[in-house]
Amino acid sequence: MFVRLNILPLGNRYFELRLIFEVFKGGLIITKFPKVLLNIRDSFWFVPTLYSIASLILVISFHIVDELVLSDISDKVPKNLVINEQIAKGIYSSLVTAILTMTTISFSVIMVVLSTYSSQFSPRTLQDFMQSRMTHHVLGVFCFGFIFALVNLMLVGQHDTIIGPLLMIIISILCLAFFIFFIHHAAKWLQVSSLIGIIHTDSKKVIEHAYSEQKFGEFEKWDERELNQITSQKRFILRADTTGYIQKIEWMHLVNWAKSHRCVIELNEHIGNYVMEDLPLLSIYSVEQQHDINKIREFIVIGAERTDLEDIEFILQKLVEIAVKALSPSINDPDTAINCINRIGSILNHLGKVYKDIRYLTDNRNDLRLIKSTKQFDEYFYKSILKVFYYGKQDVFVCYSLLEVLYKMALANPKPAIRRKIKVYHHYISESINWNEFDQLDHEHLQAIYNRFEEVE
Repeated sequence: MFVRLNILPLGNRYFELRLIFEVFKGGLIITKFPKVLLNIRDSFWFVPTLYSIASLILVISFHIVDELVLSDISDKVPKNLVINEQIAKGIYSSLVTAILTMTTISFSVIMVVLSTYSSQFSPRTLQDFMQSRMTHHVLGVFCFGFIFALVNLMLVGQHDTIIGPLLMIIISILCLAFFIFFIHHAAKWLQVSSLIGIIHTDSKKVIEHAYSEQKFGEFEKWDERELNQITSQKRFILRADTTGYIQKIEWMHLVNWAKSHRCVIELNEHIGNYVMEDLPLLSIYSVEQQHDINKIREFIVIGAERTDLEDIEFILQKLVEIAVKALSPSINDPDTAINCINRIGSILNHLGKVYKDIRYLTDNRNDLRLIKSTKQFDEYFYKSILKVFYYGKQDVFVCYSLLEVLYKMALANPKPAIRRKIKVYHHYISESINWNEFDQLDHEHLQAIYNRFEEVE
């Protein structure tokens, strides 16, 4: 048994911290506490806590070094570098107050940003700012400086010092630099265009991660006779023991578990789905006796909120909500809605290029181990493009932007099947537009983009 700590990059604004307890028993790998680790990733206290612990270690270390250096070479050190008790107390007390003030202002700025996100953008986008690495590190640096100064203030007076005050001044300058940068950072995040760009960038990484090459086999189709033979075996049902959203599924561990127990798992839900307590979560087909299927719960993380760790639909939902909020009479910002439409189109286009309807997973011997539920590409279209159209179909510029995005997607996507789906939604939107409500000039522009789309093969 051993512990392995992996830090995996998954975007510009946050990283996934995975603490994996691996136990090898007959080739089986068991992962513990994934839900706790996801909560740590989303928390505001974890990184500042690490900085605070590092500060305490540094204070104790330099306090010991200071005492040893002065006791051994006190006669050789220039007197200008030796700081007495009174001066050291003045430095520490002043900097404790200053750093605490900067921390208070930073927390006030954070509350302003969160309030703006909730009221003007979307409550779902609060996660983006909360998970920003820079926000966590800024608060961590402030905690580091505050604790360093406070503990040194408690220890000062036992002997003269050299390193402590000098290091405290450097840390204070660093805190000031982080404070200035944080103001710039918060101001940038308050710009809706920057937030939309960040969500768009992260979406590409999530899509690439979701459809990256795996260590297990992936297939879109399987032999029907073998499937019928598998489903005719004895079935064990695992029901959800809690209520919430499926945040993460450890596919590799499910395949390994099924391999070690010589069975086939059929997963009825997928990431992002809301499950209720006692809802059938998965079925296990096996000729053996009852398995200890409760261990499988470790591989399916269910939480109170949706996360964008692997949930592509949730990322699209954020952009949709920003667009819908921008189209509301209270905000009335159609340009932001159009920006969201363009980004949604770009995400769907990228998704369409790599999308695979993978329903069957195999082990390293190509034996079927997992039958999973997949989200069809149509669902992403329906819950993004059509949702924006429903709330913005009275605005001619929104309608034009939607048709234009679909036209560009049809030109950019190389897959004929995806282009046919795009045409279905293009015709649906075109037929749902109330052409009589628009003036002649508006009608001509819409007709022009419609005709251009019809020329696409």
